[in-house]
Amino acid sequence: MTLHPKEVSFAPDWSEPVSRFLRDERAAAPRLPLEEVFGPTWAHWITAAAEAKSSPPDYIVAALLAVAGSLIGNTRWVSPWAGWSEPPILWTMAIGLPSSGKSPGLDAMLTPLRKAERELRKNAEGELAQWREAAEIAKIAESTWREATKAAIKEGSAPPERPEAANPGQEPFLPRLCVADGTVERLAVILEKQARGTLAARDELAGWLQGMTRYSGGGSDRPFWLEAYGGRAYTVERMGRDPVYIDRLSIGVVGGIQPDKLNGLLINTDDDGLLARFMPIWPDPVPIRRPRCSPDDAFIERALSRLLSLRMVTDEHDVTRPWLIPFTEEACDRLDALRSYVRQLEARADGLLLSYIGKLPGMTVRLALVLSYLDWATGIEGETHQVSAEEFERAAEFVKSYALPMARRAYTSASLSKTERAARRLVAVIRDQGWERFTSREVLRLDRSGLATANELNPALKALEEGDIVRQVEQPSGALGGRRSRLYIVNPAIHLAGSL
Repeated sequence: MTLHPKEVSFAPDWSEPVSRFLRDERAAAPRLPLEEVFGPTWAHWITAAAEAKSSPPDYIVAALLAVAGSLIGNTRWVSPWAGWSEPPILWTMAIGLPSSGKSPGLDAMLTPLRKAERELRKNAEGELAQWREAAEIAKIAESTWREATKAAIKEGSAPPERPEAANPGQEPFLPRLCVADGTVERLAVILEKQARGTLAARDELAGWLQGMTRYSGGGSDRPFWLEAYGGRAYTVERMGRDPVYIDRLSIGVVGGIQPDKLNGLLINTDDDGLLARFMPIWPDPVPIRRPRCSPDDAFIERALSRLLSLRMVTDEHDVTRPWLIPFTEEACDRLDALRSYVRQLEARADGLLLSYIGKLPGMTVRLALVLSYLDWATGIEGETHQVSAEEFERAAEFVKSYALPMARRAYTSASLSKTERAARRLVAVIRDQGWERFTSREVLRLDRSGLATANELNPALKALEEGDIVRQVEQPSGALGGRRSRLYIVNPAIHLAGSL
């Protein structure tokens, strides 16, 4: 029999464990370039909304970008040059502790958005009531016509024409500008009717991201959401019902997440394609104080109303599509400079941060369009017909001085080497299990991502041994001479409060 680890006695002298395996060494939050990027009108409103909500202005910006992008949606896309087009869809992730003001900050935009939706639905509900009355009459007219047709055929006479009353017309659709939760099938039905797209607003993103592989049809939601960022055509197959065809699957996403839950996602997943689409926003908390001002509600309602007034265009083939907004030649030159900058960054990055950096040119192009229409939404006369160099430069400033440093701050855990990520996962397992001693076999039995095989576990154990976090101790083989399982003891310091 194998000797149980608790039967082994030890009294080692431990040194201070290597801290990089025990805590996140994150960069400081960057300064939000509010007026430089959004201009004085929006900067004033964002600042007032943040104070009223006791929230960092960063969270207001997270919601503003996602909401504005979703409202523009498929009505306007941006095209720097032929062959490259982007929807204005932006995904933002507000990171912070429960008391950091994430939800109130996001609500500064989501509340007026839901109010705008209620007004649209109120009008549509009147049309829907009229349509339902017409539909009841249509059923009777259809039934009467069918009976008359049968009788005419039986008598050998010409059947009557189908009456106009038998066709109630297309059922009015109740707008959905913001969806808090919903299955892929439900969202597909919304987007089939609402061609401009919509916004998914989730108070807590962790559960949604963790449940991405669960789907009632037995598949995964992941392909749907990957396409929802890119605005490409998509078909949702439905059991027992007709499939839903969506010409441009465009859904903005905004929501909050706590740092430890984000860290768990980063450590426990090797699939970073979806996370890399988010713009992470993790500001420092603001001081607790009573608000001294309130935002101009009329301003934000007018701005949202103006964005909602945008419509898709119909081309010469009677096909409804987005209006493509091109770049000026100077804006194209600035974009080329950014692409060269990103190429240099890619050479020094890996993991999730590399994937995020690779998306920066497209994100900046989208952001330039959103900033242009945010300017227009303040009441500027004349809609934009080109993205100017100045508009692109503001977007590039935001990405380089704010979004990229925020990503480095948020995705520290995912920027580590494979061995270091595995070592941190193992430390998390040791803490979760409360182990003072453990065997390699016990770890493997847990079948944790990144630690499920000896090839994954052994480098992590070696790294923790070198960091004086665990030590291997000898134990005798079983009575029948079986292969010995490696036994490790744990540095007690990693279980102490405050060691994170």
